[in-house]
Amino acid sequence: MLTSVALGRSVRSARQRRRLTQAALGARVGVSHARIAQLEGGEGSGAPLGLWFALAETLGRPLRVEFGRDPQDHTADAGHLAMQELVLRLGRRAGYTGAFELPSRPADPSRSTDVGLLDRRRRRLVLVECWNSFGDLGASARSSDRKRAEAEAAAVALSPDDAPLQVGVCWVARDTRRNRELLARYPHIIESRFPGSSAAWVRALTQGGPPPREPGLVWSDLHATRLFARRRPGA
Repeated sequence: MLTSVALGRSVRSARQRRRLTQAALGARVGVSHARIAQLEGGEGSGAPLGLWFALAETLGRPLRVEFGRDPQDHTADAGHLAMQELVLRLGRRAGYTGAFELPSRPADPSRSTDVGLLDRRRRRLVLVECWNSFGDLGASARSSDRKRAEAEAAAVALSPDDAPLQVGVCWVARDTRRNRELLARYPHIIESRFPGSSAAWVRALTQGGPPPREPGLVWSDLHATRLFARRRPGA
């Protein structure tokens, strides 16, 4: 939250960069140079909001006024949590045991997969990453590869005999215009990264069907109530 002292300093530095005197700035917003001096000196706690907006407009500095976070509001990661909740709920119906924020390297708690789905009977371990919006695709892909390699190393210990579990990786992305535009902009990257059948991955997560051996990408609706397949370009 900006205080009157911080606001005053911002006004002073902006005025000086524009080579304006206090009198010249005051004339533009309709106050005396003495009033500008008071504001710049941190004595503007009682100044009307309209004056601060006038100064911001004159100096070309955007002024933003907003309420703080409402304690009755949802958590900051509510959208992400909703997708994790959806995957866990569907996974349980499909016969999986689910894990929220599954550690990919127990010694390092900062490394985890959004959702881990384990089916010992059918020898499956599925790593699911949930995305409200895509950030650094390259870094995310490398992170996903690392988690898969670590999971495959642990799959032997999770198996009741010497046969390791099948480890699969699927990304669940919120079906927003921004996410669709990004996928449309880099179709060859997306296809090479997620060659697994999106429809087969939806069946694996919702019905317990066999997960593809190749990574896949599926959509979550905006309200995180269902998963559906991604259409490939030209399909």
